[in-house]
Amino acid sequence: MNQFQFGAPAPHNFNFALPALPAEADTANANASTSAAVASAASVPHIRIVPHLEAPRSLHFDVVEKDVPEGFILKIGRFTDKQALPNRVTFKSKVVSRGHAEIYTEQGKFYIRDTKSSSGTFLNHARLSPPGVESKPAQLKDGDVIQLGVDYQGGTQEIYRCVKMRLELNRSWQQQANPFRANTLKVIRNPDAANSTDCCICLFRISSFQSLFVAPCSHVYHYKCIRPLLSNHPGFLCPLCRTFADLDAVVEIDDPAEDE
Repeated sequence: MNQFQFGAPAPHNFNFALPALPAEADTANANASTSAAVASAASVPHIRIVPHLEAPRSLHFDVVEKDVPEGFILKIGRFTDKQALPNRVTFKSKVVSRGHAEIYTEQGKFYIRDTKSSSGTFLNHARLSPPGVESKPAQLKDGDVIQLGVDYQGGTQEIYRCVKMRLELNRSWQQQANPFRANTLKVIRNPDAANSTDCCICLFRISSFQSLFVAPCSHVYHYKCIRPLLSNHPGFLCPLCRTFADLDAVVEIDDPAEDE
């Protein structure tokens, strides 16, 4: 007699072997995992602190760029000692406390906390804590605006002005050579309409024999269109990628992208 009846459930002790992946697939997966692990280990969180150009009366300062690996605390304040330490960002405004705030990273994310400052730390216009009280950590995002302190006596003197900054997080790739940057000048020099680009302000074509402005981020504009945005010279904020640039920066540095 047949042991199994039609329609009866199959016994559960059958082992169905899955087909083995080809050796090439195993090797490719292993190499991909290794490459991803190496890339992840090599990517260190990077921060660029630039002046907030929409607040021209705030204290001017030079651009600050730092790698902030996990466990590294970036201390912000008005430090009086002349010793330059890699984990310090110093501002000379008297409305900034000596130990004003700290920036650090956890699992690749940036955080800021007020360290008992008297005049306050503001994240996108919201104060983090009352005077003299340490705040809870607040997560930072690319493009956030930080304000340290408030103007004293109307900020008529620069030393009594607050510090307003904008954060550029993990944008170091923009400073490196890439096909877009290498191709910018070629597009301008080539009169072929198929390779042309448009000015994002007036939407007319950009071509040779025009007065052009090429930003350090390699975005191109008609000079007459971009001129109103140059009023904060030497600071410039690209309207396309929102990257800050110092137009008075040293130019004696060769860009490998231009040599290609």
